[in-house]
Amino acid sequence: MKKLLALLLALTMAVTLFAACGAEEVNDTDSAVETGVTETTPEETQSTESEPAESAASDLAKIREKGTLVVGITEYEPMNYLDENDEWTGFDTEFALLIGEKLGVKVEFKEIDWDNKWIELNSGNIDCVWNGMTITEEAKTNALVSIPYVINAQVIVTKAANAEKYADAAGLADAVVAAESGSAGMEAGVEAALNMAEYPLQSDAVIAVESGKADACIIDITMANAMTGEGTSYADLTYTGSLTEEEYGIAFRKDSDLCAEVNSLIKALMEEGTLGQLAEKYALTLAAAE
Repeated sequence: MKKLLALLLALTMAVTLFAACGAEEVNDTDSAVETGVTETTPEETQSTESEPAESAASDLAKIREKGTLVVGITEYEPMNYLDENDEWTGFDTEFALLIGEKLGVKVEFKEIDWDNKWIELNSGNIDCVWNGMTITEEAKTNALVSIPYVINAQVIVTKAANAEKYADAAGLADAVVAAESGSAGMEAGVEAALNMAEYPLQSDAVIAVESGKADACIIDITMANAMTGEGTSYADLTYTGSLTEEEYGIAFRKDSDLCAEVNSLIKALMEEGTLGQLAEKYALTLAAAE
């Protein structure tokens, strides 16, 4: 009898222990489901990490999706400047608005520090640099540049009384010459080994000449035409010789598909005469269509 009781007790304990173990396994599984944590094998982890990320949308697609083209500019007459109502106007302003209309998006003009234009562009703060930008090797290294659309030159601006004295680079040998920091004018002055003084904007360089802080400045001929001579705010200033001749282009991010689209639209605007009429309005010379 005792043996029978002992056998029954042992069987009862075994059944209880088995049930407890089964419940613990169920609880562990439930816990994993509740927390969202599941174990993966090393092979599964490696396979997940090696899967390629989904490719990013193109610049053109992103701009059309958000409905806005953000254009990086500085205040630079006659390309981009504020009118009497504090609204942006100028050749590049109107040009950008024409392109925006063709793309089916609004255009937002964002004033930037010209020295930081590549940072602004490649960080995504702006979609392009469109501000009478000279096509240089530096620009081609840092961005994808459009076809040329306007011909420009870097000219010497000085007081009319000093025009003969500061007619060329040789005449500027002993002069203090102002230019915008990071500009083609600054580059031309440095290349000519002149005594250069840096200013934030081309317009600041002009003011330096007017005030006597500089003997001359080197700026774009487009600005010189708009800002100096009879009928302007700087009637006693004039421009003399040119140091370089160049062309303007628009900068986009490297490998951006937006550049090819804008190039196509530029050619169309040139062929239909719209861009020529706009250039005539602002006394500019269009580059030859490519």
